[in-house]
Amino acid sequence: MIKDSPNPPSDQLFSVRRSIDSETLLANTLQDIASLQALTSQLAFEVAGAQRDVVLAICRMLEGIQLMVDRVLDLNEVPELKPSGAS
Repeated sequence: MIKDSPNPPSDQLFSVRRSIDSETLLANTLQDIASLQALTSQLAFEVAGAQRDVVLAICRMLEGIQLMVDRVLDLNEVPELKPSGAS
């Protein structure tokens, strides 16, 4: 028999703790974007045709997201979080 949990799960699969500061969130976001860019760039050379087009589109979307995060960093004057070579 399964008992009801005293803290039933929410509709969300993932959540972010409210206690995490913006600097930590942005640093982790930048690391995740960099990882995804590396994965998609490598994958683009392993597939062909329409699949390659999809992977390149994802890679370019990530570049746009990277630019937006970089802009947030610029607006908040947190340059130490920017990866080397970032715009």
